[in-house]
Amino acid sequence: MQSVAMGWLILTLTHNSLIHLSANLALQYLPMLLFGVYGGVVADRCDKRKILYCTQASAGALALVLGVLVSTHHATVPAIYAVALALGVVNLFDVPARQAFVQEMVGRDLITNAVSLNSVLMNLGRIIGPAIALAFIALVGTAACFYANAASYGAVLIALALMRSSELNPIRRVSREKHQLRDGLRYVSHDVLLRDILISIAIVGLFAFNFTVTLPALAKITFHETAANGYGAEMTAMGIGAMFGGLYVAHRQRPSVRLLSTLAILFGLFMTGVALAPTIYVAVILMVPTGATSIAFVSTANAMLQLNSTEQMRGRVMSLYGTAFLGTTPVGALAVGVIATLSNPRVAMLVGSILTLATGLALGALLSHRANVASDAAAASDGTAPSPA
Repeated sequence: MQSVAMGWLILTLTHNSLIHLSANLALQYLPMLLFGVYGGVVADRCDKRKILYCTQASAGALALVLGVLVSTHHATVPAIYAVALALGVVNLFDVPARQAFVQEMVGRDLITNAVSLNSVLMNLGRIIGPAIALAFIALVGTAACFYANAASYGAVLIALALMRSSELNPIRRVSREKHQLRDGLRYVSHDVLLRDILISIAIVGLFAFNFTVTLPALAKITFHETAANGYGAEMTAMGIGAMFGGLYVAHRQRPSVRLLSTLAILFGLFMTGVALAPTIYVAVILMVPTGATSIAFVSTANAMLQLNSTEQMRGRVMSLYGTAFLGTTPVGALAVGVIATLSNPRVAMLVGSILTLATGLALGALLSHRANVASDAAAASDGTAPSPA
């Protein structure tokens, strides 16, 4: 609800300026880009549940501030920018703590299932949220969306309080030492699998996951639709698809690089279809498989990072995931906004889809190359000559 209301509010205040819309989105993720790994260090050192108490309460307070600004007619672009930046600081600590807390709740064996089900629940919100937000905007105004979001954090805090500590699976916290930032970066750089996954997420996150910029622009500028008929319908269709994509990944016990590669290729292809859609109706239909493959890709990458990293490095690895996926948004959102302004929203979306498709193909090529190397090494150890291939 807040995402829809905030994007529409910016467009209304700036007379459909995509640059302002992109800048607002960028500010929400700038702290993650600049200081993301530090948030992971804090997550590894501290009680993740206590971190979540602080971050969730802060996010609720910021939603309340947005509601008050709109209600009192003080919602200016600089004021919204300030709230967006503050929300970015909250996310800097919230994302790695929340991601690493998954294992404490369910244990290592259920990480893939838990991450995917979390995506399903989030995207159920994407299905319901836009419809409620648009109804609120039409009937009682934009401020109601922010007040509803602020109130919802009360439920989150209650849920955290009701968790029984005896049933959690605590991860051993690391002591405060020097060079922990550097150690985390070195750990990932020396692990080929983790490094490749993070690079892939960074490319896709940078150019493809800018839907809060591309979708309202596509609806309003390309198809000349209203919020209800355009942006809301696109977001709802994406949420429906994402729900099914999350459920698909949830039933898989062990994610793989091959699956990640396939999902990236499909995501790129369906996103290309949305960019080239002749009508809003075709775009909305194609947003269903786009949402499914996008969330399946993100959930698979998330689970692979958690399963293939040590407990002591989990917070730092997931902070790098946050930096790659969310922290790249400031650059990506501005780039997409500029491309859409200089050309049109279709071109901006096509850039992201083509690079996503290329990422999937590159992952597949790397997987094939490593399989060949392993096969040749095994043949050499057996004393047989490697195949010419």
